[in-house]
Amino acid sequence: MSITISEFGKVSTGIAKLYVMKNQAGMTAAVSDMGAVLVNLYVPDKDGNMRDVVLGYDEPSSYEEINSIYLGSTIGRNGNRIGGARFTLNGAEYTLDQNDGRNNLHSGVNGYEKRMWKVADMDDSDTPSVTFELESPHMDQGYPGNATVKVTYALTADNKLSIHYDAVSDQDTIFNMTNHSYFNLNGAASGTILDHQVQILADKFTWADEESIPTGELVDVEGTPMDFREFHAIGERIEEDYQALKFGGGYDHNYVVNPGRETKTVARMKSPESGILMEVTSDLPGMQLYTGNFLEGDKVGKNGCRYGKRTGCCFETQFHPDAINHPEFEQPVCKAGEHYLTTTTYGFRVE
Repeated sequence: MSITISEFGKVSTGIAKLYVMKNQAGMTAAVSDMGAVLVNLYVPDKDGNMRDVVLGYDEPSSYEEINSIYLGSTIGRNGNRIGGARFTLNGAEYTLDQNDGRNNLHSGVNGYEKRMWKVADMDDSDTPSVTFELESPHMDQGYPGNATVKVTYALTADNKLSIHYDAVSDQDTIFNMTNHSYFNLNGAASGTILDHQVQILADKFTWADEESIPTGELVDVEGTPMDFREFHAIGERIEEDYQALKFGGGYDHNYVVNPGRETKTVARMKSPESGILMEVTSDLPGMQLYTGNFLEGDKVGKNGCRYGKRTGCCFETQFHPDAINHPEFEQPVCKAGEHYLTTTTYGFRVE
């Protein structure tokens, strides 16, 4: 087990660093203080070869300047959308950036993924980890409360990458953080993920309008192309004549994976080519499946690769989108002085 630190490159506020964790099985995770982003994730395939299974960039300036598609991003304070870019908390109305039509997406134009974080802790033991910390002042992005936010990446001996969030504010506020990594189990420059097979352990998803804002209705997946309770290839039904798919341009939907808030497996994805299977565990009520429908090939990623449509798949664990405006959903409100604590784990093995 080890952690190595190197210069990643220049950003507007100085020099970003890369922190590379490695376990005895050879799995490697590289994270940066620029945006607390996940840059590389090398896992062994069925032949023992290492594949980098997350999309990303070769230099930190790209994460800061051009990453409008959120590759590897730590999203905060609130992931996904807030309808009308406004919400009411304790009788006060708060207005956010309208950066997705008239709505707010991933907290607006000044997201946490574009900022330099400080390293609060490192552990070079059998489970190497790096903890990044960010101070988010009152009314930052439009949210109330002075907040201290921490994100810890840890790599286990059995090829699991855990991402733990710990945030606290001096006022009641919203915390709904997530990681926006795009996974491609054949490798970051290997083409589309349409042949990847996905399983989502959910009976329902949150129906959304054409702006991807939930209506409040929870819809059964039974008999629809949204049903991933058994493994299905992503490309098998993605073009079907189903209104939710047409609104999202493919899969870009929140599943009700964990209404009891247990820590459990919520999704799996596997690749027939590489033999890699990824398992997602979470303690949050929802998970957004996003199949890269809006990647346009205009962003130059690792090794000069251009990421086109559906070249990566996201599994964004979260409270349901626009939950703050839907009292019927579990609320992402964190009381003053209380800690927002949640962990998502991505585990890997071969079949």
